[in-house]
Amino acid sequence: MNILMVAAECVPFIKTGGLADVVGTLPKYLKQQGHDVRIIIPKYRLIDGAKYNLQALPYKLSVFVGKEQENFRIKTCMLDGNIPVYFIENLRYFNRLGVYGDDSGVGYGDNRERFIFFSKAAIEATKALMFRPDIIHCHDWHTGLIPAYLKTTNLNDGFFWNTSTVYTIHNIAFQGSYDAASTVPLAGFSWEDYKSDKLEFYNTFNYMKAGLAYTDIISTVSPTYAKEIQGPAGKGMEVVLQTRKNDVYGILNGIDYSYWNPKDDKNIVANFSADNYENKKLCKKYLQEKCGFKQDENAFMLGCVSRFDMQKGFDLIMDAIGKLTQFNIQIVILGSGDRYIKDGMLYLQSLYKDKVSVCTDYNEPLSHQIYAGADAFLMPSKFEPCGLSQIIALAYGTIPIVNKTGGLADTINDFSTYNTKGNGFVFDFYKGEKFIDCVLRAYDIYKNQFLWNEVMKNAFASEYSWKNSVQEYENMYNVAVNRKTAYNIYQKNI
Repeated sequence: MNILMVAAECVPFIKTGGLADVVGTLPKYLKQQGHDVRIIIPKYRLIDGAKYNLQALPYKLSVFVGKEQENFRIKTCMLDGNIPVYFIENLRYFNRLGVYGDDSGVGYGDNRERFIFFSKAAIEATKALMFRPDIIHCHDWHTGLIPAYLKTTNLNDGFFWNTSTVYTIHNIAFQGSYDAASTVPLAGFSWEDYKSDKLEFYNTFNYMKAGLAYTDIISTVSPTYAKEIQGPAGKGMEVVLQTRKNDVYGILNGIDYSYWNPKDDKNIVANFSADNYENKKLCKKYLQEKCGFKQDENAFMLGCVSRFDMQKGFDLIMDAIGKLTQFNIQIVILGSGDRYIKDGMLYLQSLYKDKVSVCTDYNEPLSHQIYAGADAFLMPSKFEPCGLSQIIALAYGTIPIVNKTGGLADTINDFSTYNTKGNGFVFDFYKGEKFIDCVLRAYDIYKNQFLWNEVMKNAFASEYSWKNSVQEYENMYNVAVNRKTAYNIYQKNI
């Protein structure tokens, strides 16, 4: 199949969350299965054109955002695995210091226009490149308008006659909902389209609803999350999803084990493996030294690599630190995002500087060192569509402590002292006392070397590779393609 991925982020070029990891990694595995996969993302100022050797293509293209004509260029390079990546360059919308907003966490006031432009530009770029996709795979609210355009304003465009769309929800909390009176004409839809109930959401214009209503297939990033969002976790989209429940797929994300592998990770001080993890102690000692902690092998070291967001359970973490530091527990946290959480974490570090270390500037080598050196990994998310951090932690024998939600419920099983099964520690009610009890239960197990070795073995044996998920994506794509073929045959016969 010809598969086009359209998204707002893609590693290694630009990343604010797990969306970028999926868009930058899944295509490599699809390529290995024989598909022609390509990617389109915006060309943000933060993307270093010289570093990635971006080449400008000889196209001068434009689209309308409302009545304003916006010109753009296409630049390109090859992603590892021989995947073409195309960058939509427009200085007005993407020549900024941030991706979605400034460092205060406030989104840009014209984000609705930015992603109207990007969606239209992606469609026009695809035509200019003469790449006829069997599947356009759209990711999150930023691209929700693409399936809608293909079935409304571009309905009679023969270029996309055989194109199906798949729309993936990475986080249903972010939907792109804007004032309808000004957004409908800016986006170029008719009022009849808006009033058809596929774009309207409580008197607003909702990008995610557009994607869900018009796409051929809906997917999200774990089986449990696919069920949760059809209920109270749906943030208002549950009714739309329930009406399309037969079109909703939950496919667990994977990680790239060639990159996240303690056996040959160049970012850690000593390599180790599931067969011999004695050197993990050296990684812990190095991390303790780097954090300014006492180098105590018996200390229970908790790590966390995360976006600073209340979704990630930082209200629980901040409330728990005072009690946890009464024990021989050390905590290292790497994150960025919400300023309130950042300030709170730095204040806690100042109170407990011998046991709490916080780094608020994202540091890729340090993230590897935390995964390798910590004993356990904190991820008490309030909700978690899939989560990759807990899977990475497992690969390094670092035991996840998680809330039972979304992808965390699909990947982490609570360790039992009765049969020594389970690869982590799980609490099932989002409450501070439950979280603290879970951490202290893990601490008690840690003090029993035999039992801790058992849970580490279980963690190392857990595998969540893209190889396990790519077949499910292929099957989903085939459903979309076959449905489109049947529809086209029907149209010819009427």
